[in-house]
Amino acid sequence: DFLGMKIVGELLRRAGAFFMRRSFGGNRLYWAVFAEYVKTMLRSGYAPIEFFLEGTRSRTAKTLTPKFGLLSIVMEPFFKREVFDTYLVPISISYERILEESLYAYELLGVPKPKESTSGLLKARRILSDNFGTIHIYIGQPVSLRTLASGRINRCPYNLVPRHLPQKPSEDIQEFVSDVAYKMELLQIENMVLSPWVLVAAVLLQNLPAMEFELLIEKTLWLKGLTQTFGGFIEWPDNLCAKKAVLSGLTLHSNIAGLVDGHVVLNDKGVEDGAVGEIVFRHALAVLMCATYRNQLLNVFVRPALVAVALQMAPSFRKEEVYSCFNFLRDVFSNEFIFFPGISLKDFEEGCFLLTKCDAIQTSQQEIYPTDKGSGTVSFLSAMFRPFVEGYQLIFRYLSKEMKEAFTEKQFIPGVRNFVFQLLEKGVTQCYEALSSDMQKNALSALVQLGAVKKKKM
Repeated sequence: DFLGMKIVGELLRRAGAFFMRRSFGGNRLYWAVFAEYVKTMLRSGYAPIEFFLEGTRSRTAKTLTPKFGLLSIVMEPFFKREVFDTYLVPISISYERILEESLYAYELLGVPKPKESTSGLLKARRILSDNFGTIHIYIGQPVSLRTLASGRINRCPYNLVPRHLPQKPSEDIQEFVSDVAYKMELLQIENMVLSPWVLVAAVLLQNLPAMEFELLIEKTLWLKGLTQTFGGFIEWPDNLCAKKAVLSGLTLHSNIAGLVDGHVVLNDKGVEDGAVGEIVFRHALAVLMCATYRNQLLNVFVRPALVAVALQMAPSFRKEEVYSCFNFLRDVFSNEFIFFPGISLKDFEEGCFLLTKCDAIQTSQQEIYPTDKGSGTVSFLSAMFRPFVEGYQLIFRYLSKEMKEAFTEKQFIPGVRNFVFQLLEKGVTQCYEALSSDMQKNALSALVQLGAVKKKKM
């Protein structure tokens, strides 16, 4: 889109940007030319190359699973000994208010994305007069590729083939590239800055349709302490009381939620008017926008929360049974959250450690069980991830009942959306997040990975 934008495309190019297709579509010539262009810049030391591991924008504010293509190109000159070392620098960008929050919510509900153009950009400039809060950019410590590869990668096979000839990466190299990608994303997540509004959104979504303002303040303050215990970094000035922090968030995000008669409610304007379908759509829009901010908190809580959910799923408190449920949940939600491959047990132990740290559970050699003091924490964490559990259940239910034959993704997305929409209209479910195309695609991918659904090229 940017390449086709008059003036803007040229400005970006002169600023050092270069363009790439969204998909190479098996075009080997394009891949070879593009890869050589990138590697030439690296070999010559012309300029550092900035790119997004996720390959696209996240419309839910959750970190997406990494794409490996461009990263593998960047790493290849090191493998071929064309450069002594390559440094990877994780950069985390945190927005207090996301510019495209409503646009993303519409896209998740199936409304097509408007085509980007120079005229559209000029028309949208009035948006910039709004207050979007602060942006935090955290530049992490450089990570040496040479250090990461030391003792793990044998670069000798690259010496047996002329450097200018393309080589298919070995399985070891592919696994290494994957591990580096996940490592960099986890470093980015670690350095994200959370605003007080993120906490407010997480609490509010568990107390819809309305929540007393004073109770919201109390719960937000409690969640602040829990988040910091779990290692999250919150931008909360020392001299700012909880009431002012919550009010500040409500003011900045007045398009999402507001204070009415001492209660905080979602700002789904006109939700009482119109047809049932329109009411559902408007409420879903508000929920998805609010969830965008809660999602920023999920990276901090995902491991202890999955342990909390596993405790409720497991037939007993025996450690191996709880771990089995945790491992299952981790596999099911592998497209929703970032987990380093192959360390499920370590993730489980980390989740247990954090829950023990806040006195939510006690562990023995054989058992894990919640404490009386920690029942509120376990319940809160379970409720935070309930939309994902319920959403996946609805999607699986649709597939088992409605889809008896082979289908395409283009059939699946509108089909499951209509199915959930009807359930919401009837009041059978309140899981508005199941309308999100992001969740629907992730659930389908999980089923393919788990072998429950088979993917074929037609």
